[in-house]
Amino acid sequence: MQNTIQLSEQEATLRQLLLDVSEYIGTLDGCSKPVLRFTGGWVRDKLLGTGSKDIDIGIDCMTGFKFGTLMNQYLEQPEAQAKYPKSVLGKLAKIAANPEKSKHLETVTTKIMGLEIDLVNLRKETYTEESRNPQMEFGTPEDDALRRDATVNALFYNLDKSEVEDLTGRGLEDMERGVLKTPLSPYQTFKDDPLRVLRAVRFASRLGYRIDEEDEQAMGDAGIRDALKLKITRERVGIELTKMLKGPNQHQALQLIDRLGLYHTIFTDFGSDSGEAAKTDSWRRAYDQARAFDLGGPTENGLDHSTDVIKGILLRNSDDVYHMWLLCAFVPWARALPPAPTKTKGKASLTPAAIAAREGIKADNNTVKLVDNAAIHLDGIIQIKDTTVDESLQTTSPLKRKRDQTTRETQGMAIRQWGPSWRSSVMYAILTQITESPTKDHPELLKNYATWLSTLKELDLLEAYQLKPLITGDKLSKALEQKPGKWMSKALEIVIAWQLRNPDETNPDAAIFEVMSRKKDLGLG
Repeated sequence: MQNTIQLSEQEATLRQLLLDVSEYIGTLDGCSKPVLRFTGGWVRDKLLGTGSKDIDIGIDCMTGFKFGTLMNQYLEQPEAQAKYPKSVLGKLAKIAANPEKSKHLETVTTKIMGLEIDLVNLRKETYTEESRNPQMEFGTPEDDALRRDATVNALFYNLDKSEVEDLTGRGLEDMERGVLKTPLSPYQTFKDDPLRVLRAVRFASRLGYRIDEEDEQAMGDAGIRDALKLKITRERVGIELTKMLKGPNQHQALQLIDRLGLYHTIFTDFGSDSGEAAKTDSWRRAYDQARAFDLGGPTENGLDHSTDVIKGILLRNSDDVYHMWLLCAFVPWARALPPAPTKTKGKASLTPAAIAAREGIKADNNTVKLVDNAAIHLDGIIQIKDTTVDESLQTTSPLKRKRDQTTRETQGMAIRQWGPSWRSSVMYAILTQITESPTKDHPELLKNYATWLSTLKELDLLEAYQLKPLITGDKLSKALEQKPGKWMSKALEIVIAWQLRNPDETNPDAAIFEVMSRKKDLGLG
């Protein structure tokens, strides 16, 4: 692995500016000239050829706030103004020292030439048993490198020497080998800050690296899993999981969580009696199938056509793909028994999967609703899919037209009930059934889903949830000579059902006649 970095023009200008500031500081009374380094992720990404707009700058002899203040002072000097434009430095955002949150040293964030910059002093960290938040003090470059979560994240770029520094002694080697390894003892590293367990999973999946064997053993240790439950807020767990599921290799992330026995540590509901624990015995089938949908093309069972049909209808964009992986994470909760009924008036109890999303990872309301809808409609989706596939699609003449009318109404009304996220709910049903059936039955299962979804497409029902009634409630009220009331919502549903049976009809009079013929059903006499 190379130990030199080619700076872009923007980065080279930033480097020169920082060196000029360092020289200026060295001329001030009572100040030593700082040695500056680009640190962490920027160095890793540059060596991997991906680059980054976020740069942490490590300072060896003062806080980030002091350095930022002196940088402002330097830029007010005539020689600096002649060399750099006034707009080169953005507003300094000071992050004050806060001992209660283990922020014992001031840092600064700013923007320089469009780059997001953090000015941070090199530091040493000391942990206690009770908290993942360390006591921090000024440290050496070696201290700062060894405190990091992985050797590949502990590489520095020395601005004076224009070279990479590998102070752990193995960062470049691990990068060459594609290995994620803690600089110090993995057990102690993860015990000090258990969030590093999830960060290791995230970086391994993001970089496509394997985790060192000793590190994996420590990550799966029962004591480390307990520490992850006790020391890390569920919000932080949710943030890490979201980054994994929006990353480039969601399959590897879920596979690591599964293999290391971390599922119940991450997704368990800690807030209430969830009735029954999630079952992960066959979860691997779900995330393997999700990968097949995501990547497309041939699968182990040669399911090119079925996979492509399902993907083409259910995965329209990156949001659909993210929702697939998100719901895949909650497949183990699909058949869990519901919690004890709550006494909350007017609110239905959430499904166990939704509770795990809300309490386990503190998902936002939209995510909880997405998971809840998928779990609620699971059996309904499976049933209507099976019914459609069982019907003969080869029927011709008037019988086929009548069947299509009935199918269109039944399927369309179901999609309206499932709502805008129906595609994600169907994907959840597919992944759940994949875990519940033997591998040998998967080709037939996917073929049936592809047949059903193709039928929905043929009948132009994919956007049925957006269908609007041909007539408004007010006009319907006047036509029936009835006062507005509760009957109107059911009447409008009758209109929608009629439209689904008669997709080519545009005359509202026919829809009104349909409602009038069912006045008794509406309680209108």
